[in-house]
Amino acid sequence: MRAAITLLALAAAPLTVTADAVKGQLGWALGTKKPDGTCKYQADYEADFDAISSQTGSKLVRGYAASDCNCAQQILPAAKSKGFQVILGVWPDVDDSFNADKSALTTYVPQYKDQVYGVTVGSEALYRKSLTADALLSKINDIKSALPGVKVGTADSWNKFADGTADPIINGGVTFLLANAFAFWQGQNAGDGAQYTFFDDAQQALGHIQGLRGSLDDFEFWVGETGWPTDGGSDYSAAKAGNANAETYWQKAVCSMLDWGVNVFYFEAFDEPWKPASVGDNGIAADETHWGAMNADRSLKPGLSLKCN
Repeated sequence: MRAAITLLALAAAPLTVTADAVKGQLGWALGTKKPDGTCKYQADYEADFDAISSQTGSKLVRGYAASDCNCAQQILPAAKSKGFQVILGVWPDVDDSFNADKSALTTYVPQYKDQVYGVTVGSEALYRKSLTADALLSKINDIKSALPGVKVGTADSWNKFADGTADPIINGGVTFLLANAFAFWQGQNAGDGAQYTFFDDAQQALGHIQGLRGSLDDFEFWVGETGWPTDGGSDYSAAKAGNANAETYWQKAVCSMLDWGVNVFYFEAFDEPWKPASVGDNGIAADETHWGAMNADRSLKPGLSLKCN
């Protein structure tokens, strides 16, 4: 991992990568439901993995709740069959989901340890104020104790890692941290504005974590989510949905971050047409069914390369 300040410098400068540069790892956010909203089974995940591997070369996905649609039970044998690894999730916001996810993990992870890259406890729980950092740390440690030898951490919005909200977790020894960063939701254009914002977000999160930990060597940092809606999606201020803009963001922001050795999860692999419209704080409904880099039928969208030039 390079020093955090280089991330900010890159946002304002052309990218130059040496032949021996170590690139970051690319992963994909993956849902548990088929296009009609019913649950996926092992064969569905295997088909997902075939599409992801053939189109992008990646063999890593992340989920959000191990018990949702029996995810751990279905996705782990599929991962073993297709040579993938999975980051499984725990939804800790309420006891019922936390306990169900913990049960799924303790049942299936020991059977498929080679397929489990890690576990995230929480997905923007701090951002939503569902839990305090101390309460989330306690749940992280609970899962960590239940899964010896497995990397356990959390995923949250980049600003919660940057503004001190997550300090108890960072200082509490958690070594697996995923920071979500969406320049789209900051109203940036898909070109230089979004690239600069994305790198600045990551720099602020990583810089603060490094300042507390004193080193880049004793924790694993990922961009937990980033992405851009394609044709049919809703706009947000100067950020315009569309395949061409998604490709621009892919090349300028995602590929550049990977080239600088930072691991990135793209949100998301496939469109999810079953999702209802999301109504924001401003009362305006937004379409969230067109964030996939690929269509719901797993075909590549026109104009998206999913390759880094």
